[in-house]
Amino acid sequence: MTLTLRSLTSFTSLRQLHTNKPVDDFPKIICLTQPRPLRQSLVHLRSIVKASCSKETTSIFDEGKSETMERFHHLKAPHVEEGGKRVPVFVMLPLDTITKCGSLNKPRAMNASLKALKSAGVEGVMVDAWWGLVEKDGPLRYNWDGYAELVQMVQRTGLKLQVVMSFHQCGGNVGDSCSIPLPPWVVEEISKNPDLVYTDRSGRRNPEYISLGCDSLPVLRGRTPIQVYADYMRSFQEKFSDYLGEVITEIQVGMGPCGELRYPSYPESNGTWRFPGIGEFQCYDKYMQASLKAAAIAAGKEEWGRSGPQDSGQYNQFPEDTGFFRRDGTWNTEYGQFFLKWYSGKLLEHGDKILTAAKGILQGTGAELSGKIAGIHWHYRTRSHAAELTAGYYNTRHHDGYQPIARMFGKHGVIFNFTCMEMKDGEQPEHANCSPEGLVRQVKMATSTTGIKLAGENALARYDPAAYSQVLATSRSDSGNGLSAFTYLRMNKRLFEPEQWLHLVEFVKSMSEGGRNTKLSPSDSSRTNLYVGFVKEKSSLEVKEAALV
Repeated sequence: MTLTLRSLTSFTSLRQLHTNKPVDDFPKIICLTQPRPLRQSLVHLRSIVKASCSKETTSIFDEGKSETMERFHHLKAPHVEEGGKRVPVFVMLPLDTITKCGSLNKPRAMNASLKALKSAGVEGVMVDAWWGLVEKDGPLRYNWDGYAELVQMVQRTGLKLQVVMSFHQCGGNVGDSCSIPLPPWVVEEISKNPDLVYTDRSGRRNPEYISLGCDSLPVLRGRTPIQVYADYMRSFQEKFSDYLGEVITEIQVGMGPCGELRYPSYPESNGTWRFPGIGEFQCYDKYMQASLKAAAIAAGKEEWGRSGPQDSGQYNQFPEDTGFFRRDGTWNTEYGQFFLKWYSGKLLEHGDKILTAAKGILQGTGAELSGKIAGIHWHYRTRSHAAELTAGYYNTRHHDGYQPIARMFGKHGVIFNFTCMEMKDGEQPEHANCSPEGLVRQVKMATSTTGIKLAGENALARYDPAAYSQVLATSRSDSGNGLSAFTYLRMNKRLFEPEQWLHLVEFVKSMSEGGRNTKLSPSDSSRTNLYVGFVKEKSSLEVKEAALV
């Protein structure tokens, strides 16, 4: 019986095998084929390592003394039970995949990581195409070099790529591990005119994203923000036309902070907001105020346009602490309904404008378009759904906030990408009145009714079986609108640790079977090509580096 390596195909020289790092600092992943007696397999594997010593590579094998458990897991051709469908899994790449100089970060480690993900049955990866990096040197001056290298590497690995048009700042939100501001020339314009960014009632400016209030105004050196976004997407289309539809299969269009269609109502930077605060309305820059005033005059209520709600509280308050969001508060009055319709309507208009531009540029390339909506699940079990309202989702006990978004996405043939797919109600603190499961059900109903595709992400980094099991449950079509794809947050060093890696492999396999099977067999009886093994042997071979990310 033959033993081969399928997931990590290259090795370092013997000099590179020696390291001062402790064994526990590295993942221990070995990908093998058909099972043989363990000692015989190890001897054969050592011979492969010796035969490959002259080749320069990234993955590092070494002989270690620590004992670890052996378990073999396999992937086979997806068998989807009746009523289920295969759900492809993508993995988000690190936020700093492209350096501030515009080059690919740690290319050799990235190559090893991609090969490992391919071996696990992952469909592809997702990367942010940061506006703040690509158009950093000046208006219409684009540098796609680092992304071009990544696209070619992904193609060689046999994976697919989802690319996010990230028109927002990186830094200041959950999971942000690096800082990537908006392009310097844009920041310069903001310094001259602070009303270009979202502003709360106290006058606090948020530099994450350009205010939608100036979408159609030539405030960025003669171009409107929508024109700037369109030019950026056009440059992307021209640069990667040969890869669109084949390697780059999806383009997620950023429409707000964190790439999500929403207002930055719960900013974590500088401790401004803490979970589960209700957040604040972001409508106090002069452009938003002018729009509100015009809407009030049109409604015959000029006094309603003088400012936003005066009783909506502060970021970290609870609904019942405010006059606006309490059980029978202002939100449910004629004025409240007017304001919320205007506030959410402006967000829908913003999304519609950007997606119209994206569709005009990218339609027919073979790549699908998607848009992302935030999973704001706290205070979902209250009447007002305060945290959703401040983010721009007019979703209350009496008004569905996700149907209008789904209809707008459907108009452009855009996939509805939603977060918090991994969360359960019982995991949340009681005082926060959370219901991520109820929220996901509502979104599944909205997308099912409008006939558009629904894709999912996990909102927070999770590695435990409970989170994976919840995603499996929500992915199935028999629980509403099934998922067309799932993107896992996020690739990092921890993901390649033995236990975490096993969970991922099990999850990917179960998703390939329509979410029906949640566990893998302890051994392989079908002679398939992939195993993830942890070998218990005093002189065992260990993968010292599957991916150094």
